[in-house]
Amino acid sequence: MNKMTRLLAAGFALALAACSSILPQPAPLPSLYRLTPASQFAASGRVVPVQLVVDAPTAEAALDTTRIALTRSPTTLDYFAGAAWTDRLSAMVQTLLIASLDNAHRIAAVGPQSGQLRADVALVTALRHFEAVYRGDGVPQWQIEITAKLVKMPDRTLIAARSFSAETEADRNALPAIVDAADTSWHRAAGEIADWTATVLAQPVR
Repeated sequence: MNKMTRLLAAGFALALAACSSILPQPAPLPSLYRLTPASQFAASGRVVPVQLVVDAPTAEAALDTTRIALTRSPTTLDYFAGAAWTDRLSAMVQTLLIASLDNAHRIAAVGPQSGQLRADVALVTALRHFEAVYRGDGVPQWQIEITAKLVKMPDRTLIAARSFSAETEADRNALPAIVDAADTSWHRAAGEIADWTATVLAQPVR
């Protein structure tokens, strides 16, 4: 390689380095968080011979995302920076509900609507709240509110309906502690849903 070729190569390398320094850099990947299924339940009893399908919950678009929501007033919604759920909220809650109902061992078969079950009953839910609530400058409380309906299939007649809610204060104002509070709230709400579902379905369905 002669001197001119070396100079051209060096100039080309410098030009590439300059270009790379002015190009926008990719955003850092968010820290991922997930919740765990409920495993402790207030009630026990015989297994109900019902095949239950669990629909994906409905939720407003601002909640139904992978972003972790927070609110500082009843009319605002924001998100924690640099953090995300491992899945879209409706998909995550559907998976958690199925796993929680399985852990209760009270329903003969539980699965998603798209699965292979012959649906006797559907659990239809809607997420009203699933966010960290700041009511001042202190630590937040994790708030969950879910409405649930048990619907007889295939005619989709209503069997029963109820609303479930749970709040847990975080130990400190840091995201891992806030997610722990979300997990505690979820266990409480999911445990109540599982107990209610099994109790209702143990009664004769008209």
